[in-house]
Amino acid sequence: MSQNTAQQQPSTQLAIPPRMRTAEGEPRLVGIEIEFGGLTLEQTAILLVDQLKATLSNGSDYEATISGDPAGDWRVELDFELLKDFGRRNQDEADTEPSLQSLINNGIEQLLKLMAEPLVPVEIVSPPLPFARLPEVQSLITALREAGALGTGENPVFAFGLQLNPQPPALDARTLLSHFKAYLCLADWLRQRANVDLTRRLTLFAEPFPKAYVRQVIAPDYWPDQSAFIDDYLSANPTRNRELDLLPLFAHLDPERVKRRVADSRVKARPTFHYRLPNSEIDQPDWGLHTAWNDWVEVERLAEDPERLSAIRGAYLERLSQLLGGRLNPKLDDWAQETAQWLTPTRDH
Repeated sequence: MSQNTAQQQPSTQLAIPPRMRTAEGEPRLVGIEIEFGGLTLEQTAILLVDQLKATLSNGSDYEATISGDPAGDWRVELDFELLKDFGRRNQDEADTEPSLQSLINNGIEQLLKLMAEPLVPVEIVSPPLPFARLPEVQSLITALREAGALGTGENPVFAFGLQLNPQPPALDARTLLSHFKAYLCLADWLRQRANVDLTRRLTLFAEPFPKAYVRQVIAPDYWPDQSAFIDDYLSANPTRNRELDLLPLFAHLDPERVKRRVADSRVKARPTFHYRLPNSEIDQPDWGLHTAWNDWVEVERLAEDPERLSAIRGAYLERLSQLLGGRLNPKLDDWAQETAQWLTPTRDH
């Protein structure tokens, strides 16, 4: 390969966030969730055991646990809760005489499995990993691609994503709000970068935040305490279907306050943001963790730069006011393009 050709290759280098440690001085962590097709759960579990030099400690037809990683257990599962429930019951009844009801259930299970397997993704869920281990996830993605994993663009009915669960650098309200304000200001640009495919958009899995709520949060005097921040969020967003889902974080900080407003067993309390926007395009050779991670790091860099955050926040607030007043045609608005002037100067846009 010539030097010029090599220089034209897109960089797969992982960007470095401004704060690598928490306020307590511990390395920050991030959980990764990757969905894909093309491989069975068993094939994926075997590949993961080999990559991690770990062991398969528990498994059913629909989920498996990989143990031995010092960061914690990895999970591989079919992303279909009903099938996983069937699998757990089969394990419980493994040593008993099958009843008529269990035989009927088994028939239903096999029918569901036959219908669901071509559409339901296999999902890998990592434990919280130190940022320094993210290159290992890059290598894992490459191994999955070489083994035949397929991304969301391979079939019009696929709706596969990659989700990041980064631990905030601190849990005080001001730090969380700075990151949230930065996210809201960059959301149009992130959405354009993610190029979310039609099938995933139709599932309404990760809707944008309501514009009225965005205006409230990015207002210069909006710095509520934690309780008021959570209450405002729950009033405008009593759902996990947001691009940046804060319900797991709020359920960790104040579980009773969240339970009073949201009755959804899928909300799992953990001290992390839940960034749900990126596609999984794992079969594409230039796609990897860097695609979503480096965009997320732009949010963190903006959050940690008060002058830059204030400038983009003011400009975006003015833009939203123009839209609200009918002085701007929403179809001609291109905030995503304008956002580029507030990104990290050295970034390749």
